[in-house]
Amino acid sequence: MKILSVAVMRGPNYWSTYRQQLIVLKLDLEGSENFPTNTIDGFQERLEALIPSLYEHRCFENKPGGFFERVRKGTGLDHVIEHVALELQSLAGMPCGFGRAKPTGKKGISNVIFSYQVENAGKYAAEAAVRIVQTLESNIPYDIAHDIKALMKINKEEGLGPSTQSLINEAKRRNIPYRRLNKESLIMFGHGVHQKIVCATMACTTSSVGVDLASDKEQTRRILSSGFIPVPEGRVISTEEELMEVISEVGFPLVIKPLNGNQGKGVTTNINSRERAIEAFATAKQMSEDVIAERFISGLDYRFLVINYKLEAVARRTPAMVVGDDRSTIEQLIVQTNSDPNRGEGHEKVLTTIKVDARTNSILVEKNLTLNSVLPFGEILFLKDTANLSTGGTARDVTDVVHPYNVFMVERIARLMNLDICGIDIIAQDISTPITAETGGVLEVNAAPGFRMHLSPTKGTARNVAEPVMRMLFPEGSRSRIPIVAVTGTNGKTTTTRLVAHLAKQAGHTVGYTTTDGIYIQGQAIYYGDCSGPSSAEAVLRDPIVDFAVLECARGGILRSGLGFDKCDISIITNVTDDHLGLNDINTLEELAKVKSVVARSTSRDGYAILNADDDLVYAMRKEVDCSVALFSVQENSERIQAHCDEGGWAAIVEKGYFTLCKGEWRIRIAKVKEVPLTLDGRATCMISNILPAILAASIRGFEAKTIRKALQSFVPGPQLTPGRMNIFHFRCFDLMIDYAHNTDGFAQAGKFMEKVEASSKIGIVGCPGDRRDEDIINMGYHAAAMFDTIIIRHDKDPRGRTNEEITQLIRKGIDKTGKKPEIIVISDEWDAIRYAMQHACNGAFIVVFTDTVQATLDFVSKAQEEDIKASGMELTA
Repeated sequence: MKILSVAVMRGPNYWSTYRQQLIVLKLDLEGSENFPTNTIDGFQERLEALIPSLYEHRCFENKPGGFFERVRKGTGLDHVIEHVALELQSLAGMPCGFGRAKPTGKKGISNVIFSYQVENAGKYAAEAAVRIVQTLESNIPYDIAHDIKALMKINKEEGLGPSTQSLINEAKRRNIPYRRLNKESLIMFGHGVHQKIVCATMACTTSSVGVDLASDKEQTRRILSSGFIPVPEGRVISTEEELMEVISEVGFPLVIKPLNGNQGKGVTTNINSRERAIEAFATAKQMSEDVIAERFISGLDYRFLVINYKLEAVARRTPAMVVGDDRSTIEQLIVQTNSDPNRGEGHEKVLTTIKVDARTNSILVEKNLTLNSVLPFGEILFLKDTANLSTGGTARDVTDVVHPYNVFMVERIARLMNLDICGIDIIAQDISTPITAETGGVLEVNAAPGFRMHLSPTKGTARNVAEPVMRMLFPEGSRSRIPIVAVTGTNGKTTTTRLVAHLAKQAGHTVGYTTTDGIYIQGQAIYYGDCSGPSSAEAVLRDPIVDFAVLECARGGILRSGLGFDKCDISIITNVTDDHLGLNDINTLEELAKVKSVVARSTSRDGYAILNADDDLVYAMRKEVDCSVALFSVQENSERIQAHCDEGGWAAIVEKGYFTLCKGEWRIRIAKVKEVPLTLDGRATCMISNILPAILAASIRGFEAKTIRKALQSFVPGPQLTPGRMNIFHFRCFDLMIDYAHNTDGFAQAGKFMEKVEASSKIGIVGCPGDRRDEDIINMGYHAAAMFDTIIIRHDKDPRGRTNEEITQLIRKGIDKTGKKPEIIVISDEWDAIRYAMQHACNGAFIVVFTDTVQATLDFVSKAQEEDIKASGMELTA
């Protein structure tokens, strides 16, 4: 058994548009497919002994033990790997429930698909599951504890904490998109101009000055004191001499803590002697150069959580502790307490494991105890000075008993500190009465406070404190999403994307769009290259000035990692024709259509899928989507369009020479086809097909007809607006067109255009990517022969698995099938081929260059045109 690849899906994908976080493990079973589990002696027994918790997997039997029943009856090892990968993650604290094992159509090759919470944990689980099943198959002992420990480590380092996760959960509930921006807790909520950035529980709305003040405990104390907020008497010190002064001024008991500490680290409370004060001072100095020494206030520890300057929750915190039972040692009591399934490492669970540290040992010494001491029945021993949950403390929700004055006080504190989200730590005897200097005091104010104690208190009512945060960031009625138009198909998607972006810009939007040639923000290229994948889409949605996105979505990106967004407002499917078949296990047009349909099926319920009614596979997608459908057709009397309009649907057609919008019986003519520059005087049928869905998208978004008309007339094809899409350059003796056609349908569409071109001679410079099927290359040769009198065969710099000779022979084979006898010349280098064509072109010739390197070819031809202009004095036109 061999792993061929591990792919990570991060958005709607080929396997599921709903489950967007999936691992796709491609396996070569190397003969194991011939041996189902019931033919392997002892396999089931070994599996049950190693991972007994798999009993809970219901599988197709839909009952506990269902998966084991399947194993007993006989199932494939790829199916077992799926379940093991899921269970490994669950055992490590990352429950995942979706999985499938799917054959690829190639003997012994299978895809195992399963969900993940943490990306690297999912990838680790994939590899570990294969190892485990291989050892079970071979009856070799396996240490599964090692894998679970490794997965727990990944989860601890890369998983989200409870506070951040609660914000994401609330965002999902409110249909707010989100994107994790790093491996920490930096999250972007919303898109483009509506985005809000949050790091843990610190929002982009939070004042940086307030954060700085809160991190300086002395400054905090001064601000609160000057505002007549009760705070304990004390001051900042940095030497033992100053410590002695504070002892003389304030007296005992004292609290000593680092000036810039957090989570209770380095804090010592209830200090009653000089010796312990010196020891506590040394501990705090390890954390901070400056130290605060202040009066210890007796009472209970409370955390008040204020969000958007309103009190949302209060928790009474209790330090980590054990209770004596007259027989167990303190160490045994700690072990018993930590055995609570709600306790775990860090923030992975509701409570944190209690660790015996230096401060715990000091407390034991002070009380003349050791870890081997036995506490009397009912005696409580606090093991920490502070009540932080991160050190094993517990919390009880007491929000409902807070006195109105105390609510007023903490909301005032938040404003004094200029913090819209803060946790205020208060020691008080009783929060149901007003807190005064005699009955309590404010210890500190925390920016980015943890939410765990409020989300999942040990006792009391759980509070959804993420809700007021998201309500603050996105008030009722505000937007979090920008309009997204997603475009896919075999051909025409780049031109359609560019045209929709142009229409949106003319309508007043700040547009970001992605294509196979780059990423553009408001018409400015920020990156050149093939940018039709998910990472490019994310870059546009991340840009803070963009309020409208148009995203080209190519087959490769969808299969590689899914879409770069959770859903779109409008999807456009241009067509589905032969291209890239035989790659990535996509072997038929129907399978390719399923890939393209991911975009349509990711359209929001209140959005529109714009489908090509002239393409059977695309038209059929109307039954798969959960949104409204709009159709387009170049056929004036399409029965499909008529039936759709009879039901009140949107459509775009060419009617009596005009681009026409239809909705039910309503019609509006947008522009005359021949007067739209992109149609090349109406000769470019493929361009007409690209314009129709763009008009529909603009109308659905509410753009006025006159705006659409003006935008169509100002969208002049050429290297700037439509690079590599029928770019025609005029020379003194001939015309030359550059086009990106790289598949059978692209050549066929070019052929329709060439039929309308009048020229003394038609010359084609053609090539084909080597990773296409034989029949695809042959068909391109066939279409080339129908177009050209002279065919110059060139070769890509990257042959993609074939020799130049192989490609040439296949193209020739297609040419021969036509029975025509065009002149055939082989010039491998594209520049040499172009030079040859230009040098040998007769007067009135028309040269077509089918290129794979659009920008480089445009630059090369532009330079040649400039030289031609210099020699003739002609005005530059392209």
